[in-house]
Amino acid sequence: MTAVQTGTAQAAAAPTLLDRMNPVTRLGLAVLASLPILITLDWVSALTMLCCQFGVFVACGVPVARLIRRTAPLLLVAPIGALSMALYGRPGGEIHFQWWLITVSDRSLLLAVAVFLRILVLGSAAVILIGGADPTRMADGLAQILRLPARFVLGTLAGVRMVGLFAEDWRTMALARRARGIGDTGRLRRFFTMAFALLVFAIRRGTKLATAMEARGFGSQRQRSWARPSQLGRADLVGLLVALAAGALSIGLALWAGTFWLVLWDAT
Repeated sequence: MTAVQTGTAQAAAAPTLLDRMNPVTRLGLAVLASLPILITLDWVSALTMLCCQFGVFVACGVPVARLIRRTAPLLLVAPIGALSMALYGRPGGEIHFQWWLITVSDRSLLLAVAVFLRILVLGSAAVILIGGADPTRMADGLAQILRLPARFVLGTLAGVRMVGLFAEDWRTMALARRARGIGDTGRLRRFFTMAFALLVFAIRRGTKLATAMEARGFGSQRQRSWARPSQLGRADLVGLLVALAAGALSIGLALWAGTFWLVLWDAT
């Protein structure tokens, strides 16, 4: 049973082609994937980019189950933005429903579909490309490739590492309160009490971490050396070319279909 669970965990954590890229490149890919969506407000370009993204992710070896699991929260957020656009977007074409400030028209419905797809594209790019990157490798790339200040990079890395402890602290406090018999009643009051305790823990841990980093010379202005060199390779070049091709394809199809809608135009 243990061997089966270990094999399953290893298969779930198996490296993909995306892992061969430098995390800085993955950050750049997320930006490139967002540019066509930020330029035009139409559903053709957004749908094309969404299909390209999921096709590339699957081709790179990202399991479909992982894609669905990570992008599932987007399916709860995207309808909210689409609904607001459908009800309050600038009307145009045939009016289907109208009441006070609410106007549902052909134009607002098209905008709602476009907004829904745009949220999926932007969210999936951030979740898969940036969220799946190793924080330590990302920090190495930001400092060595983008030449960001070492003090800022290392402080951010330390903060990101500490975020993972919040969930464990919350679970420990919940178990402790339940062991004392005070964890089953007053859910709202329990939430605010535990949130305040978690805030206290975070402040104390942050103070100790800052003191320890200063004692080890992380606050020095001297040029730092890095134990792990961060470099760009062939996989990074291929990823950038694929991202540029996907962006050009989405914009080209939008122009061909006649749905290209420059955001600078009066779109709302």
